[in-house]
Amino acid sequence: MSSKEHRVVITGLGAVTPIGVGIKDFWEGLKAGRNGIAQVTHFDVTDFRSKFAGEVKNFHPEKWIDEKSANRMDRFTQFAIAASAMAIEDSGLESFFFDRTVAGVIIGSGIGGSQTIEEGHFTLTREGPKGMNPFFVSKLLINMAACLVSIKYGLKGPLSAPSVACSTGSNAIGDAFRILQRGDADVMLAGSSEACVTPLPYGCFCATRSMSQSSSAENASRPFDKNRDGFVMGEGAGIVVLEKRKHALKRGARIYAEIVGYGNTADAYHFTAPEPDGDGMCRVMQAALKDAGMDPKEIGYINAHGTSTVLNDKCESKAIMNVFGDFAKVLKVSSIKSMIGHLMAASGAVEFVSTVLSVSTGKIPPTINYKEPDPECPLDYVTNGVEAVDLNAAMSNSFGFGGGNACLIIKKK
Repeated sequence: MSSKEHRVVITGLGAVTPIGVGIKDFWEGLKAGRNGIAQVTHFDVTDFRSKFAGEVKNFHPEKWIDEKSANRMDRFTQFAIAASAMAIEDSGLESFFFDRTVAGVIIGSGIGGSQTIEEGHFTLTREGPKGMNPFFVSKLLINMAACLVSIKYGLKGPLSAPSVACSTGSNAIGDAFRILQRGDADVMLAGSSEACVTPLPYGCFCATRSMSQSSSAENASRPFDKNRDGFVMGEGAGIVVLEKRKHALKRGARIYAEIVGYGNTADAYHFTAPEPDGDGMCRVMQAALKDAGMDPKEIGYINAHGTSTVLNDKCESKAIMNVFGDFAKVLKVSSIKSMIGHLMAASGAVEFVSTVLSVSTGKIPPTINYKEPDPECPLDYVTNGVEAVDLNAAMSNSFGFGGGNACLIIKKK
């Protein structure tokens, strides 16, 4: 049997983001160009170099999780449970009998339970080992989000929790795509979650000087703008339901789009900086195009990684020009990080959700805060509000610290 025996479609979407909890609010926020970045409220940032973040507002875990269980979960796991519940409901799987031994979960995270780690350290230093809560371990583990989603829905198929920095979400979805392609499952929940707007990781990224030091939340995240000065940390989760196309059609599911290509490469260059010539970025886009059997000119839109850092935006723009040639001049590109910030490991999954919605609706969300063009970033970054286009296929890029690259291609159903 071919490793690509089965076609794979997207039937459910769930998102917890700084501009909306739930697909409707998230998508409406993107189309409206809503800025979800503001002064950090989770802790006092007086002594920190950076002051802003894309925090999730009005998140009430009790809507999806009973109080006792919620207290035993870190915030990143709560996000994942909520986004998974949204995706399951959106897919209609709850009212359909399906074989749960061939339904699995791949949900990753980059840092995992950062709040739990900090609380555990404080408890240990203040009260000693006897004061430690036995649930600290299960709260901080990166794999706990995937495990608890599996338990909640009785999904007994493939289970894993990748951690590949900022490409984690795209890797999780790509891995789930592969599992379905080769017939090892009928249904997969896939995505990623992050809740690292806490003092320790926030302070660490401040120390790297890679975060924006803007004095205004309105201009803090400005991908591809000449005056960009760093990324803005965010939090959230994106989860999708992927199914074998035959399985989805058999149950009469609403299909958003089809996932047709996945690439995964490494820069093998530096632990934080991208490879200057964008070699790994080029190769990952080429790998996804080859996997999809598509010509570059068939792509109508790229949901860029677009972090708002000087190096990433320049390297990604250069890589797109190298892969797409003259066609890059007319290719639509945008970065939703301008609105939600960089959700770290959750970014790839949330941006995949956005890309799926673009393909299914023909609407491309804008890159906000773009004011002055950068000669080294000469592409069409969709800066004047949402654009309506006849979109047949789109690409979503994710590039992470350590040089991990992932690319996904989505096509009209």
